[in-house]
Amino acid sequence: MYTVNFDPQAFLQQHWQKQPLVIKAAFKHFQDPISPEELAGLACEEEIASRIVLTKQGNWEIIQGPIEDYSPFGEDNWQLLVQAVNHWYPDSQPLVDAFRFIPDWRFDDLMVSFATPGGGVGPHIDNYDVFLLQGEGKRRWKVGAKGQYSPRGGDTHTSLIDDFEPIIDVILEAGDMLYIPPGFPHRGETLETALSYSIGFRAPSQQELLSSIADHLIDTNSGLTRFTSQQEPNASGLLTIDQQQGMMDLLQTLLTQPEHYQNVLGHLLSQNRFELDLCEPQQDYHKAELISALEEGAELLRIGGLKVIQIEADQQQRLFINGESYSLGSCQAELLTQLANQISFDSTSALELCQQTEICDYFLWMLNRGYAYLA
Repeated sequence: MYTVNFDPQAFLQQHWQKQPLVIKAAFKHFQDPISPEELAGLACEEEIASRIVLTKQGNWEIIQGPIEDYSPFGEDNWQLLVQAVNHWYPDSQPLVDAFRFIPDWRFDDLMVSFATPGGGVGPHIDNYDVFLLQGEGKRRWKVGAKGQYSPRGGDTHTSLIDDFEPIIDVILEAGDMLYIPPGFPHRGETLETALSYSIGFRAPSQQELLSSIADHLIDTNSGLTRFTSQQEPNASGLLTIDQQQGMMDLLQTLLTQPEHYQNVLGHLLSQNRFELDLCEPQQDYHKAELISALEEGAELLRIGGLKVIQIEADQQQRLFINGESYSLGSCQAELLTQLANQISFDSTSALELCQQTEICDYFLWMLNRGYAYLA
């Protein structure tokens, strides 16, 4: 069990998406949820995103996983990074749960790194919020102020930048944590062999939102209203300001209709960037099997990383799950909220909920899609 050793609400009010913050002993008596050997085992898998970053003189080389042999890298100046560990390693889920004071739709993934002395990724800027939690070992972190920084080597496709003047220079030990909002340059250097945890949170960009809206309109064959105007210009090659604004107003009208934007947001924000470890059964579960398993004490759990999102003031009674929507038309509002918020259901509470056919069908759908499993 992991419990934060600070006031989450004070943090959200004073620092979230505003300023970086060092939190010493953010987790008291911190114990690593995963060992270096277990992390290396995950990096062997084809479906898990991993990479090695080699630190060279003034530069960094990236070797994409899977990684099976570490002998060429030596004893220092390299780092292993494994993405979405919470999808594949259930023992890491309690650490992720400690950060659920931030809404699930923002959560990206738990990235875990194993670094040798001198290992790091160089000065860079992220476009997401990140908590950098130190496990075993020590790492030195520097954070700079927001500003205009030149991309390293003039490459605008990389997050690496030229160096910066630090406003934070700190050594993190086990249980210490550094929070960095989007746009603040930072770099880490490993002082002694270390495990580190990066808990990342993302919000959609304008590009992602517009792309999702376009996909939705095409999929639903909607948004077909065409622009009309009452007056045309005298010059044949001119598009007037009134016409420009009229076309944008046509788009704005579409974007203010909940039947469109709620659908778009639910599908977009419930999706994951990284592959899920689906737990699809060999044969579909049926109600009798589910009830029997629960009566024998089975627990119903969501798979790691699955997002179940409820839209406030939704025009429909539904949940959005991994880019899909599931209708629960007659479900009471408080039960819908419970299904969205609760990651696991013990046998007693699951049996009680299964007395409602609609919720029992939902549990069966989750199991048969591989989004949940019985333990």
